[in-house]
Amino acid sequence: MSGLTVNPWKRHGRDRLYVNLPDGTAVAWADRASRTVTIKLPEHQKEALALLRQHLGDDLSVGASPEAASAAPPVSGAQKPASAGRKQHSERPAPLPPLSVSEDLARNRPGAKLLGLIAERGPSTAQRLRAKLLRQSSEWDNWYTGLGGEQRVGRELERLSSLGWRTLHGIEKSNGGDIDHLLIGPGGVFNINTKTHKDAAVWVGDAMTKVNGGQPHPYGAASRAESDYVRRVLQRHCDFDVPVAPVLVFVGVASLHRAATQNSIRVYQEREVSALGPLTGKLTPEQVEAVYAVARHRRAWLRT
Repeated sequence: MSGLTVNPWKRHGRDRLYVNLPDGTAVAWADRASRTVTIKLPEHQKEALALLRQHLGDDLSVGASPEAASAAPPVSGAQKPASAGRKQHSERPAPLPPLSVSEDLARNRPGAKLLGLIAERGPSTAQRLRAKLLRQSSEWDNWYTGLGGEQRVGRELERLSSLGWRTLHGIEKSNGGDIDHLLIGPGGVFNINTKTHKDAAVWVGDAMTKVNGGQPHPYGAASRAESDYVRRVLQRHCDFDVPVAPVLVFVGVASLHRAATQNSIRVYQEREVSALGPLTGKLTPEQVEAVYAVARHRRAWLRT
């Protein structure tokens, strides 16, 4: 087995069992009443059916799924038609000027934006030391906590370089925000949003996240919107389709619970991001380098 779990779900008169990967991605779901199974990730169909039969018996039927139909295994590079992966329109990639040292985002360290803000407007070393000795909190505490979280996730991502992945940090967007991390490799492109909540209990749904049962935060919705932004930027300068998917990484939490129906965003704790390493089949090595060349260019991100 691949660490699959079965989770019950009841809502709006529906009674289902969801089969999920360890990161919360839905593999399949079964309707208890009709005993029909919908497969979302065909590569896990055999294992998912075996698990569902343990709960519902052998009399199951597999129904058609739009997601499954579009998730056929990728064709290997040797067999891939010359036109595969190309944009389905005649628009030519927008050119970028030669990359200068000052515009190379590969020079950014994890937490680059926070580091800049702290250097520009943060407390002096003496002020920080005094506050620490007196155990005084300050408005900057959350910034330093966030910086530490981004640095920890950055170290974990850099470990994936041996598997053909490229990583960028602190990419400033045209709207003034920033992308914490961008991971580019054989499994596609992932925009990674880091959230540090020390010793907290975190619940993650499709659009909202709750920390210690408090008010919901739109982490999921924001991450998906960021993926759309990243896709637009990269495809403006590439002559092939660039697959982009969102990832939420929680740092320092005491527990992390993923809703059974949460299947649109990958959700990890910091040391679980290594699960992205083995992913393949989305970009060739040449495409990885082409996307990386665009993504590291600061000017590529100046337009929406």
